[in-house]
Amino acid sequence: MKYDVAIIGGGPAGMIAAGRAGERKASVILIEKNKALGEKLLITGKGRCNITQIKFNNKELADKFGKEGRFLLYGFSIFGPKQVIDFFENLKLKTKIERGGRIFPKSNKAEDVLQVLRSYLVKNGVKILAGRMVKKIIRKDNKISAIVLENGEEVIANKYIIATGGKSYPWLGSNGSGFRLAEKLGHTIIKLKPALTPIKIKEKWLKRVLGLSLKNVSITIRQGNKKQDSRFGELLFAHFGITGPIVLDISKKVGELLNSSKSKGEVKLILDLKPALDFEKLDNRLQRDFIKFRKKLFKNSLNDLLPEKLISVIINLSGIDKNKLADDITKKERYELVKLLKGVEITPVGLLGFDKAIITSGGVSLKEIDAKTMKSKIIDNLYFVGEILNLDGPTGGYNLQVCWSTGYIAGNSVIKL
Repeated sequence: MKYDVAIIGGGPAGMIAAGRAGERKASVILIEKNKALGEKLLITGKGRCNITQIKFNNKELADKFGKEGRFLLYGFSIFGPKQVIDFFENLKLKTKIERGGRIFPKSNKAEDVLQVLRSYLVKNGVKILAGRMVKKIIRKDNKISAIVLENGEEVIANKYIIATGGKSYPWLGSNGSGFRLAEKLGHTIIKLKPALTPIKIKEKWLKRVLGLSLKNVSITIRQGNKKQDSRFGELLFAHFGITGPIVLDISKKVGELLNSSKSKGEVKLILDLKPALDFEKLDNRLQRDFIKFRKKLFKNSLNDLLPEKLISVIINLSGIDKNKLADDITKKERYELVKLLKGVEITPVGLLGFDKAIITSGGVSLKEIDAKTMKSKIIDNLYFVGEILNLDGPTGGYNLQVCWSTGYIAGNSVIKL
């Protein structure tokens, strides 16, 4: 079998690269080890697929990826969020904007996104080889000459694209095989770590609020009494600790701090349950509630302020007698309660692994990739796209945007018109 382009990996980056190369009249083969394309895409955005982020300022978008984000500026200028939205809309997939600038299909179904991409591949003549594992890549000098599949079959092409994803969700096939292939071809792999992952917490009281979701709260990371990062949004209590969008976004930083020198101090997470109210406003609010419920016990006076599951935990943490009348709460006790509500302290002890991580941090070194083509600087006819690259951003459609941008650029670059 000989083609203009052979692509390993049928996730979002591989599909967009294959479709774009086919659109440019290349003969393309897309090799996927799973029996179907885009299996990981189906679980993104809780099964709704957060396609992209509505940030149209390329620099602001790139900044979300830290210092490595500069690599993406060209890709975003060619196929950024606006072009991605237009691409799907032109393929008859209607989209909508949700809170935080997140773009979803109007149908709320990830399978509709996948169906559109499959149709795009078929329309542009891409041959799909699913359920096939790549055994090895044959290199001669600084070029790839063939891909050898597990059954011994060889796939020969003029250009090759590796789009094998990261190591997250290994049960969907992301076992890090692409990193091993890249390394054997001479590429540097920046240390792989789980990213956008839930955080394990030391405190036992979290089990009493299992399943509770808190919206519009803020979380701050502190180490050695110094603020390291913070987020505002939604958080969920789980049996191991905490998860939810704001937790996933800070997890990488928490992991780095936990692995740093102990001399810098213990890592703490500070949860502000009422970030919309400053200390004085929250104190006034409490005073009104205590007047309203003055003849009730303290344990029955916080129903207007907190979710039921959280009340007993806050009462225990406050040290105030739960059977004291609300009318008898002293000014000092109220002050300490406000302080607690604005700063519940919890202790992270680790992150969950790749099986629970949304994406992978680390990957093929960007120094070895041409940002304008996605072409390897080591192998003449090799390109890398998507999560295999050393790029990871926050939740909210940012990481899928990397797949679309890098995949499209590579699909454009492999064929000269």
